[in-house]
Amino acid sequence: MITPLDIENKKFSKQMMNGYSVEEVDDFLDDLTADYSKNYKEATELRAKVEELTNSLEHYKSIEATLQNTLVMAQKTADDIKNVAKQQADQIVNEAKGTAQRQVDDLDSEILAKKRELEDVKKQFDIYKAKMESLLISQLELIKDINKDDI
Repeated sequence: MITPLDIENKKFSKQMMNGYSVEEVDDFLDDLTADYSKNYKEATELRAKVEELTNSLEHYKSIEATLQNTLVMAQKTADDIKNVAKQQADQIVNEAKGTAQRQVDDLDSEILAKKRELEDVKKQFDIYKAKMESLLISQLELIKDINKDDI
């Protein structure tokens, strides 16, 4: 690329006849150098700006990728936590069901034992009642015998 300095230092060979006016060429080259310097400086600044913006864009793309990865990880972690919590809840429910079933079985066993105990007490009461009845009948007979003897 031609630099403004190249334009400024450019020298043309001079012809004696029918050549360009050296003054006009020099004036034109001076104007051209000024404009080209301005454009060259602007282009350099724009390239620097483009490079800066490109770097910024890459930086923001990197941040975006990091955020996306973070979101994916957060979602995965949330799903994992939810699954673990569900498994723990299921385990707690199953343990509670097992405990409740054992308690029901224990209560059923206790109820059966109490029913047997009640049946035993009823039988003992019936036996006691029969003995008492028999005793009372024998006492009544005895009293009747005593009363017969007195008469």
